[in-house]
Amino acid sequence: MRRSGKVLFKNELAGIVWQDEDGYGFEYDKNYLQLKNNTAVSLTLPLREEPYLKDTMLPFFDGLIPEGWLLDIAIKNWKANPNDRMGLLLIACKDCVGAVSIEPIEITEDEL
Repeated sequence: MRRSGKVLFKNELAGIVWQDEDGYGFEYDKNYLQLKNNTAVSLTLPLREEPYLKDTMLPFFDGLIPEGWLLDIAIKNWKANPNDRMGLLLIACKDCVGAVSIEPIEITEDEL
């Protein structure tokens, strides 16, 4: 099953982050790449058309997940598994400090 989220940069759709049976990935939105003043979401993820793929969560996105007592609050409030990095990213990073936020993409029953 694939879980994914919209990656917003300054409230503009910049791309999609996902986890599936092959691992993790991030791909910039094609419309975002065409914008005149587009900016990479991270220095470690320069603008490009090809997706970024990895067996583990991409470090930039892993770094958005809260740590310490903030992580404890997120786990307690949302009853999240502390080892489910994608789940934590999707529930705890809708309103991050900084320019990037993640909005979960809901899967409809037709897509299952």
